[in-house]
Amino acid sequence: MSRPLSRWHEPLTALGLAAGAVVALGFARFAYALLLPAMRGDLHWTYAQAGGMNTANAAGYVIGAGTAVFWARRFGDRLAFVATLAVSALTLLLTAATADYTVLAGLRFVGGITTAITFVLGSALAARIATAAHQRRAALLVALYMAGVGIGVVLSGLLVPAALGSGGWRTGWLLMGIVSVVAIVPALLAVRRIAPVEGRASGTLPRDALRSLAPTFAWYVLFGAGYVSYMTFVVALLREQGLGTTATATFFVVLGLASVAATLTVWGRLTGRLTGGQAPALVSALVLVGVLPVLLLPAGMPAALLSAAVFGSAFMAGPTAATVLARRSLPATGWAAGIALLTVAFSLGQAVGPLLSGLLSDHGGVAVGLWLSVGLLAAAALVALRQRAYHPAHLPETTQPAPSGAR
Repeated sequence: MSRPLSRWHEPLTALGLAAGAVVALGFARFAYALLLPAMRGDLHWTYAQAGGMNTANAAGYVIGAGTAVFWARRFGDRLAFVATLAVSALTLLLTAATADYTVLAGLRFVGGITTAITFVLGSALAARIATAAHQRRAALLVALYMAGVGIGVVLSGLLVPAALGSGGWRTGWLLMGIVSVVAIVPALLAVRRIAPVEGRASGTLPRDALRSLAPTFAWYVLFGAGYVSYMTFVVALLREQGLGTTATATFFVVLGLASVAATLTVWGRLTGRLTGGQAPALVSALVLVGVLPVLLLPAGMPAALLSAAVFGSAFMAGPTAATVLARRSLPATGWAAGIALLTVAFSLGQAVGPLLSGLLSDHGGVAVGLWLSVGLLAAAALVALRQRAYHPAHLPETTQPAPSGAR
């Protein structure tokens, strides 16, 4: 039976949940960029076909995010989180077993469904680790969970090059699948320490809260389309610019390390302090700045590393900001549903972005496709500024910000 966590066990529990984020985004979503050049060369794909793989994954992600609350209500959010993590690990293993485009797209689609459920429910569980905590501490725990994405990016940056140098892209998927199976253990230990939510998880949300969050929903669509286009094709651009496997792997590791460091030291605190759409707008602006070095500066390692450091420091702050906004604006029984709806918006953007960017890349080069990211992220920042702070009167006191000076 779960019992209240000590302040020492709270961060350890968040780290255990972060194993789900390692697999859901670090491996299943972002590592594809590292494997894409080898897969595209071996399987003779166009950029549109390559982007179509991520579109299949994002389409599954939309379905997974949209049904996450159903699975939470049917099996309990803790069991659904661990079970979908296990299925995600299986899809990674199976991806290593085929070269058929349709089968690969199907696996990416199924993986999108399960990783979305894992990520949404993991976010809601992380938000519930310290339900009665001050908003800033709660934001830090959410950020700790989100840091798992950066950890996954770092691990993939270390595993994939080794795989490409020995057994090829299939070995890369296989290694990540094996690590994902291992990740089930800390995730299982973590969920056992989180108490069930008081009251049944709700699939319906207050209309006034949804209306007030409309700019955030629009921002998340644009942000998802913009950032994932870069993450899908930036390694392909770097390879076109002459960087080899070691250099692109270094780029990925720096990106992941920047994500972990900034998520833990900056964004967890900052998103707890900023109000309204300030955090989403700032995140979008910094991610945009992170795209520019590989497009504007002379091709080479300095531009790649600068891009990795700036982009990596901000891109996972988007989901952190969205989760914190949901936590502030909704009752605890609605957190999973609110995060799920926001993730659907995020996923819609991620479904469209890579396909459009791939089409532009086929006609004008990868750099042209990446300029789409710049435009989408600029629009996202402007839309986010329209979000106003929302202070619902119906929320229980434990989800409201504590008085100044509270710990």
